[in-house]
Order: sequence, then structure tokens, then C-alpha cells
Amino acid sequence: MKVSVRRGDSLWYYSQLFFIPLQLIIDSNPAIDPEDLQIGQTVEIPGFLLQEYKVKTGDTFWKLASTRNVNVDALLLINPDKQPNSLVVGEEILLPQRVVSPIVNGKMAYGFQVLKNDLENLQTIYPFVTFQEIGTSVQGLPLYELVIGRGNKKVNFNGSFHANEWITSPIIMTFINEYLLALTNGNNIRGISPQSLYFSVSFSIVPMVNPDGVNLVINGPSEENREELVKINKGSEDFSNWKANIRGVDLNNQYPAKWEVEKERKKEKAPAPRDFPGYKPLSEPEAIAMAELAREEEFDRMLAFHTQGREFYWGYEGLEPEESVELAADFERVSGYESIRYVDSYAGYKDWFIQEFRKAGFTLELGKGINPLPLSQFDEIYQDVLGIMLVALYK
Repeated sequence: MKVSVRRGDSLWYYSQLFFIPLQLIIDSNPAIDPEDLQIGQTVEIPGFLLQEYKVKTGDTFWKLASTRNVNVDALLLINPDKQPNSLVVGEEILLPQRVVSPIVNGKMAYGFQVLKNDLENLQTIYPFVTFQEIGTSVQGLPLYELVIGRGNKKVNFNGSFHANEWITSPIIMTFINEYLLALTNGNNIRGISPQSLYFSVSFSIVPMVNPDGVNLVINGPSEENREELVKINKGSEDFSNWKANIRGVDLNNQYPAKWEVEKERKKEKAPAPRDFPGYKPLSEPEAIAMAELAREEEFDRMLAFHTQGREFYWGYEGLEPEESVELAADFERVSGYESIRYVDSYAGYKDWFIQEFRKAGFTLELGKGINPLPLSQFDEIYQDVLGIMLVALYK
């Protein structure tokens, strides 16, 4: 919600007027000097939207403020051209609407366009969140990263490395939405203060690593590449089992962590719906973007969300740090998922992350069943992994 600065206004005053933490307002307005506001400057107030309202008989600013539980000065601030003592029936004014409900609906086919729409809405409501493109997919779709918080500890979550595991994207987005709602409404999440997380953690999220593949699984191929994709798919027009990117490369077999070993033992030696590691490591733009992001940001820990199995993997060649042992025990305790230190697999993002940085990395296998998991599991999966996500940020 945008407001225009009046004489005597301050960001601190806005934080009191709208009951929004001052730091969130400061971070929502990075180009503004909090100590030198200028009359007429536009300031973003996070956690609110503006609602158009037609004046009814008997309406006054004081009555409207009382019934909507806002300070009357909030109405004066966002309606500077209105006369509060002479409202005209039928004229339109603006009312501040606090956002108290999620805008992310994870229980639906969650393709790239749905993700993009949700990100745009979150960016409008929560301008203190940083959004950037870290790369593009084979088909030119942007790979989005969100960053929330200003802490020194850096934690990354990522989802949908594998196309038919797309339910991981709305699971992550639902958590982001819950976190942002808690930040702006003064709520806790399972007893944890989101404000304490905001000041202690720089939380990075790449919700959809493989947008081309996700769209293929959900929507099927476009006419222009149908023939090529059906050929890669062994002649089948059923793409529900497709894990790879749009070129038939498994993005979670793309990393230089014993990639050669994985390549030799994989039966797929050419583009395929799953398990083809490519002709060389880091050949695919999506895998490259994730590697470059990790190198640039040097995350302290990383969680890669996959499906299925109700288990998680966290070791690689004995290179995992000691903190991984404690985190794994906590993850198992809060989720009921099985903790597996070593698994006979190489070239994954988690493997490379541990090898490259000697930091805590985890592959989480959400839910149980046949991919793509049905949306009927969504609530159960979310409640199971919510504790893991909170521990990963809080611990």
C-alpha cells in the first residue's frame, strides 16, 4: 500500500499507525532515507492493500475507522484530497485493508504461471522481500529467487528440481506466505517469533528450479515441440512420469560430485524423461544458475525439496559438517521422517553443495506414494515438513 508523506510524518509514525514493525517499513523503502523524509514522497506500507469504497449515508471517517479497527489518521493519510467532515454519498474513498489471509493457494496444479502470479502478488503486499531472476530455463522462463530477512545466517530452500515433483513448489510457497503473514500481523509460527527469524536469517528461496519440466507435466507439450518430446518420452504422450528438464536432462544428476560415476552406472545414455545426467556436468542452464547462486551467496545450509518417501538424506562422502548430525536429529523428531545419512547416489545438488562448501545440505523426500503425489496429501505433507522448515531457519 502506497502513502504520500505529509509534514511531520515519519516511518516510525507509520509503524505505530498501522502496527507494522518499523524495520519492515524501512526495508520496504530502500531508496528512502528514514531520517530525511520529503513531503510528497511515496512510502510503501507492507501488509496492506488499498480497498475502494463508496460512501454510504451516515458514513464519516470516524465511523469507518471505528468499524474497521484502524486509526482515523490512516484514512486521512490515504485520502488527502477528501474533506472528512463533508463526505458525499456515492463518492469513492480508499480504505486500508490489512492482509490477514494467505494469497497462495497450493492445492492446485501449480505451474509456472501460477507461481509467477503468486510472486507478483506477494511482491505487491510485502515489498521488503527481495525478488530477482538468477537465470533462465532452456525455454527462457525466469528462475526466481526470493530473499526474506537481514540476518547473517544464510539458508536456502529450493523446489521442483524434478518436474513431476512439482508439489514441492506450492509447499514452499505456502510456507513463505505463512511466514510473511506472521511477520506483518504479529503472530508466531509454532511458538517461533518470525521477527526473530527476520533479524537472524537471510532466507533465500528458489521455489521452482525446473519450470519447463513442471509445465510439461501439468500442461503437456506445446505443438511446436510435441514430436521431439514424445520421442524422448519413449513414444508416450503421458508425461506424468517426466522428471527431467525440457531437454531430457535430470537436473539433480548434473553436479560435479562424482558425476562420472553416476554417468557410468545410469542406464540412460541419451536424453530421457528421467535419470540422464547429461553429456557433461553443469550443461543445463537451470543447474548452472543454482550452482552460481550457491557460489555467490555461500549459504550456511541448504534444503532441496523433492518427493517421495517421507525421508531425508544429509551426508556425502563424510564431508558433511558436525552441525548436520544435530539438525538431522531435530528434523526427524519434528517430522517423523526417516533420517538417512548416506545413500548410494552421486551428482546431486545436495552432494555437490556439501562437497563444495562443507556446509549442511539436505535432500527432503516429501510425502509417500507415486509421483506426482496427489494434492490430497498436501495438508499432511505441509504439517509434516513445517517443523523441518522452522528448525532449518531457527536452529
